Amino acid sequence: MYLRNISISSILNEKSSSVYYVDASATVAEAVGLMNSEKIGSVMVIKNGQYVGIFTERDVLNRVISAKLNPERTRVEKVMTSDFISVQEKSTLRETMQIMTNKRVRHLPVFKEEKLVGMISIGDVTRKLLEINQNEAASLRQYLFTEYSG
Repeated sequence: MYLRNISISSILNEKSSSVYYVDASATVAEAVGLMNSEKIGSVMVIKNGQYVGIFTERDVLNRVISAKLNPERTRVEKVMTSDFISVQEKSTLRETMQIMTNKRVRHLPVFKEEKLVGMISIGDVTRKLLEINQNEAASLRQYLFTEYSG
């Protein structure tokens, strides 16, 4: 199966549609608490009903821990990634992989026009690639080891 023919929406349909977010005024400790309880690596950040950033595990390490900031007092808006990268639900798996590789991101919000419809992680991409490879291998085995009827 060609990667350019697989849309991100098909991957979103196979996983939970939940998207988690925190308000920009939330503390890092609150955001990390949500991420830990939901077993996720990122949350969207909202302010006045608008998505203003993404807060990821990498932000915790690079902008909070390394800077020796207090997670109980530091607001997410001070350490989030405000210039976040996203994809549209029509984006292909191939395009998404290229973005993740070139921009070195592991979490991408997925939009349908202006509406946030999901979040895709490098784990989701890897899982889909594994599924594709397993299906292709099974098809090749079936082709090679099926008796010729001609």
